[in-house]
Amino acid sequence: MKYYVYVIRLNDAVLKSRKFRRRNPDMIPGFPCFYVGQSCHFPETRFWQHKKGYKSNRFVKEFGLGLCPRLYESFNPIGTRKAAEIIEAKLTESLRIKGHGVWSN
Repeated sequence: MKYYVYVIRLNDAVLKSRKFRRRNPDMIPGFPCFYVGQSCHFPETRFWQHKKGYKSNRFVKEFGLGLCPRLYESFNPIGTRKAAEIIEAKLTESLRIKGHGVWSN
């Protein structure tokens, strides 16, 4: 089985969430916000699952604008779930270091 990481751009309205802001105390105002995930489904499929409410993250369901392939395409496909989880965590941290607000499970 192959796995995929994906990055979804979130509407800036996500910043109204205290929970999101608390998870991202060092984000730079005006920088885009993202959701980073991993799945055995293609990123496009997983995005629409989120939007329809299937195993959805609430921030993606409410504020998801679309995929950002340039941020994840080079990693896919991934051979194991463990490797996908590690890449998901590193990608999340990389975006946070650059000043973006990021949500990831």
